[in-house]
Amino acid sequence: MQMENYTARELMAIVAAREIHDGEIVFCGTGVSLLAAMAAKRIHAPGAIIFFETGALDPDLREIPLTVADSRVMYGASLNAGLAEAFATMQNRFLGPRVVGILGAAQVDRYGNLNSTCVGDYAHPTVRFPGSGGACDVGSFVGRTIVFIQHERRRFVERLDYVTTPGYLDGPGSRKRAGYPHGGPACVISDKALLRFDETSKEMYLERYYPGATPEAIQAHTGFSLDLSRAAPIDPPTADELHILRREVDPQRLILGR
Repeated sequence: MQMENYTARELMAIVAAREIHDGEIVFCGTGVSLLAAMAAKRIHAPGAIIFFETGALDPDLREIPLTVADSRVMYGASLNAGLAEAFATMQNRFLGPRVVGILGAAQVDRYGNLNSTCVGDYAHPTVRFPGSGGACDVGSFVGRTIVFIQHERRRFVERLDYVTTPGYLDGPGSRKRAGYPHGGPACVISDKALLRFDETSKEMYLERYYPGATPEAIQAHTGFSLDLSRAAPIDPPTADELHILRREVDPQRLILGR
């Protein structure tokens, strides 16, 4: 894709940052998801609270931590606890609906179910991935999720090889029938597009496409049929958004790269 003045990674971070609302509790790991959370706090959501599965709640992120166990996630935190407290926050009936979880995956299907476990048969996989970590808990309990994934047919698949994290399962009403009180994926952010889920069918559709991409090309890189009727070009990052992302969030370009 040809983009002027910004990279695909910068665009993905800004697109995700725009999805985070003021006052939300943001459960994220490192990488682009952390860039998005930090950028949102500095651009339009100063009341958003970032927390990590290792138990650091609302830290003063003056530098980019490179892992969730990096000591920088603990600096100036309101609370430094542990895994149990982090996951209890997601399951709390008052706080849980306010939590937005940012997840990655190896595969996603039309209903936003995620696979981060394996490719092929579980007992004899072609590829074994790290697995759920906390992804199943996040997708089960938080108010909504944002998904990051590379846009390839092998990743956007008709049927997952393994369901690690529940999305909208098999369609309308299925989360409620399965016992999930709320939640589900809000959007999927790829390196080509922003995709959402229809309110009625719960199926993924193309909302915005990036510079250099077209709806038809995105469909060609997707392993199931997408509704393209609502697609429009993405609003590019503003000069202010890029300045904050580059100069305040990741001035050392540890994640943005050179």
